Amino acid sequence: MNRVKIKTERGTYSINAFVRNKLKQFDSMDHTFASLFLLMFSEKDLILYERDINGETEKITYGTAKKNSLIRAKALSDALSDTGKGSVVGLCMKNGPEWIESFWAILCAGYSPLLLNENLGEDVLSEALSDLNAVAVISDGRQFTVRTIGSDSLMSKQEEYTPEKYGTNILVMSSGTSSSVKICAYTAEEIYHQIRDSYKIIKKCSKLKGFYHGQLKQLDLLPFYHVFGLTALYIWFSFFSRTFVHLDDLSPDTILRTIRNHEVTHIFAVPMFWEKIYDRATAKIKERGDDTCKKFTRALRLSNKLSAIPPLSEAFSHFAFREVRDNLFGESIQFMITGGSNIRPEVLSFFNGIGYRLANGYGMSEIGISSVELSGRGKYINRGFVGKPMSSLKYEISPDGELIVSGRTMASYILEGGRRTERPDRFNTHDLAQLQNGHFTILGRKDDLVIGSNGENLNPNLIEGLFDLPVLNGVALIDDSGPLLICSVSKDCSLEDLSEARGSVRDTISSGFLAGKISRLFFTKDELIGPDDFKLNRRKIRERYLSGNFTEFSEKSFERSDIPDDDLYVKIASAFAKALNKDIKEISLNADFFLDLGGTSLDYFALITDLHEQFKTSFPVTEGSTLNTVKALYTHISTYDENADTFCKSVC
Repeated sequence: MNRVKIKTERGTYSINAFVRNKLKQFDSMDHTFASLFLLMFSEKDLILYERDINGETEKITYGTAKKNSLIRAKALSDALSDTGKGSVVGLCMKNGPEWIESFWAILCAGYSPLLLNENLGEDVLSEALSDLNAVAVISDGRQFTVRTIGSDSLMSKQEEYTPEKYGTNILVMSSGTSSSVKICAYTAEEIYHQIRDSYKIIKKCSKLKGFYHGQLKQLDLLPFYHVFGLTALYIWFSFFSRTFVHLDDLSPDTILRTIRNHEVTHIFAVPMFWEKIYDRATAKIKERGDDTCKKFTRALRLSNKLSAIPPLSEAFSHFAFREVRDNLFGESIQFMITGGSNIRPEVLSFFNGIGYRLANGYGMSEIGISSVELSGRGKYINRGFVGKPMSSLKYEISPDGELIVSGRTMASYILEGGRRTERPDRFNTHDLAQLQNGHFTILGRKDDLVIGSNGENLNPNLIEGLFDLPVLNGVALIDDSGPLLICSVSKDCSLEDLSEARGSVRDTISSGFLAGKISRLFFTKDELIGPDDFKLNRRKIRERYLSGNFTEFSEKSFERSDIPDDDLYVKIASAFAKALNKDIKEISLNADFFLDLGGTSLDYFALITDLHEQFKTSFPVTEGSTLNTVKALYTHISTYDENADTFCKSVC
């Protein structure tokens, strides 16, 4: 990879020499946006952007983008001539060269850009604009309560701006993990250190600087307004004059076609993207039959075992999984990063096993991108470790297990609810973390912990991963007077499918350490991840559930009586209703006494005491955990053998 040469106006350099030379220039200059702008666009003949338009590939150079940025800056300055420099200007646009040009136009004209999340609602964005006294928004179509300037209108004249004083901050909105949106301010000094960190991680991992056919191309999958997209995607790669490849839409076919046609080398995305590609790929493998599926599974297991010997692992995966890669991203991919939330280990094992490198990273809107797992060893990379902190940062784990971060890349200040907080010396992420052999792993958020009936803390990240079941679209563990597992099923889920899903979830709970720890189940056809979210947001899910914004999907959803017209069935259902203080209409044939109906062990003892008195039937201790539905008890009572085990005197 170091043999690749980069041609510039000043000569031809190896990758390492090019990177060192550019960083040396930044080191010698003042760390301002003026210096960053000069260096970001210094290689004017290199390609900044590729995109397909009417069947043809359009290529935009850094020189063209710089010129357009200054044209836009002139038009913006003229449009805002009645406002003072230093004000905030919002930017609400989709990824593309126009976003980059408008971003720099705001800074060059002397304003600070507020990067608006275009997926958020009007009220949220209006509040953010109001809190910062924004004077305008540059938009590619959406209208705002403040002055709205169309992106295209900034190119109506071709007069370039001569910057005098640049903006001082880049303002990033949080991704919505907390209950209210935070706005995090970054100066050029923090951006400088994040660029410095990127250089040091490529020194530790040569695959991160991998080229293909002399090119290094990043897919612009993540939105630039997100801290992950801004830092790891745009700033890291554009500072070193690399190329971005535009996506027309986010359909799987478009993504795969774009990657292969443009020979993309790097993809950074959130777990939801990788999991959807994984589900699609494994479904196709299963379609080829059990024998093919078993062979693939054995080969994948062997490939991941060989990860302790990288050269051997790479050779094996390159040979064994060529066809799989051809049907996915092809051979151009050099490095991929996931980040933003928990990812299923089997997804990491799949991509790394078939010959790609998919690493987990960590960061927050408040601290920027702070670490990425650079080891190629399966015991770290496939288990979702996030590596070691960047060189300008320090990680600590508090006595409560929370990750504490300190360093020079953190936001200079945070604005939340109109209140400004300056950068602390030590920032508590409230993420639970562990350290193993110098590598960190994130276990979940402290405020997501759910307290079980026995007082034990249950970690949703660990528990939800146990329910990777074909019958479910996703699950979320929340607290509602006890651990409640919300299960999302497909829109076309039938009564039989629901019964299968409920049975699979119950089996998973009863067969492992979760037995007795989940209070209730709630099934819904609603999506758990909202259109505004990049990841599962349990706080929002809990608020939606408590507000009644999830529609329950149960046997009651079908317009028919679930209890057969049978005297024994009716008597058992009546006993359920009596023990639970519910109407008999709320009791369905397969509703679990504990997980569906919210019963306690004392309620259950009252139930079987009642049934014992009515039918003189004993209940074997060994089956106490399975006789939890009307149907199961009907079968037990109707086939009762007087010589069976004695009456259960201790239910729990």
